[in-house]
Amino acid sequence: MSGMPRGSRVLAASTAAAALLLSSCASFTDQPAPGNWSEAPQLSPQAAPDPQEGGAGGGGGQGGGAPSGPQTSVPPPDGCKDFHDSVLATCLDTLMAVAALPGDGTNPTALVGERTTGRVLLVRKDAEPAVFATIPVDGTGDGGLTGLALSPTYAEDQLVFAYVTTPTDNRVVRIAPGDTPKPVLTGIPRGTTGNRGSLANDHRGALLLATGTAGSPTAAADPASLAGKVLRLTGEGKPAADNPTPGSLVLAAGLVSPGGVCASLDGSRTWVTDRTPTADVIYKVEAGKPLGTPAWKWTDRPGVAGCAATSQLLWVAMSTAGHLQSLPQAPDGSFTGKPVISFADTEGYGRVDGLDLMTDQVAVAGTVNKRGGTPVSSDDRAVAILVQPQAGGGGVD
Repeated sequence: MSGMPRGSRVLAASTAAAALLLSSCASFTDQPAPGNWSEAPQLSPQAAPDPQEGGAGGGGGQGGGAPSGPQTSVPPPDGCKDFHDSVLATCLDTLMAVAALPGDGTNPTALVGERTTGRVLLVRKDAEPAVFATIPVDGTGDGGLTGLALSPTYAEDQLVFAYVTTPTDNRVVRIAPGDTPKPVLTGIPRGTTGNRGSLANDHRGALLLATGTAGSPTAAADPASLAGKVLRLTGEGKPAADNPTPGSLVLAAGLVSPGGVCASLDGSRTWVTDRTPTADVIYKVEAGKPLGTPAWKWTDRPGVAGCAATSQLLWVAMSTAGHLQSLPQAPDGSFTGKPVISFADTEGYGRVDGLDLMTDQVAVAGTVNKRGGTPVSSDDRAVAILVQPQAGGGGVD
């Protein structure tokens, strides 16, 4: 099998929406009960980081402006300074949680979450990462901060949601600018393993949450448990109004250890990756139906993680194998060929985990090389990649 040609973009100034996020740094020490919603404050864009102040400590690669083509030779990093054009930020903790901020793809900016520290940072090219929030988490085992998503009405309320592990449960918290994070969905089972989850926007007005089994093999089949499920919820943590079972959060059941959940930008298709005892798999989620036969499976266990669904390709990050794979799709969502490998470990990113789509051509990703990989001096990194169809490349069985 052969690799798919590479693509990358220089990531320059942030969008105006991203700038609004930077006027506050939120944290909380206790876990209060969910409170009433309040109108999001109108923040001043003057708090945005000055792009001239970026440095080797976290700004990533060099220069500004979009390159005309992929880099063919990249020097090794120099401390926290990385020479990949696509690098947004460097020297972070493992990044399983990524949320791309609104934009047209020319100036990508994102929020990324460090799994074990609970820090949520706003990252962009040639600027120091700015701490947006710090959430107390229990990062032991596979838990911690493992999911991030923007509010379905982010343009109006600027709210951000995170999936985190605490000493007592797994939960969804809401982060509003100028306020402390508030839990909106608590009591999701927590175990010594199986705590990882993934959070995404379904692009139809609700949030998607994939939960692990918390180490209990029977949890996914238990209708009374929120473990091992794909959930669909409102920003208040309630079941979405058009869920298949009225009053229930559950969209589908049957997960073991999900790596990522994602929806196409038009909201027509939803996918979830999972690591089962026999293979890594990806499911096409059908509302109200159990997760049965996988849409694709990998018996070599490459470590399926985050996913991103464009109009023509389904991308899956492989956090063990150290690359991304893309599956070509027909208009009806069926796969028309074998997965194609891209952004392989030899290209310098290493293990990619968190993944989120900004446009149908640009995605933002986070690396996890400090967690079982072979980190370089600039790890872990937030990067942006081109995900539009490209000619050539070989398939993988």
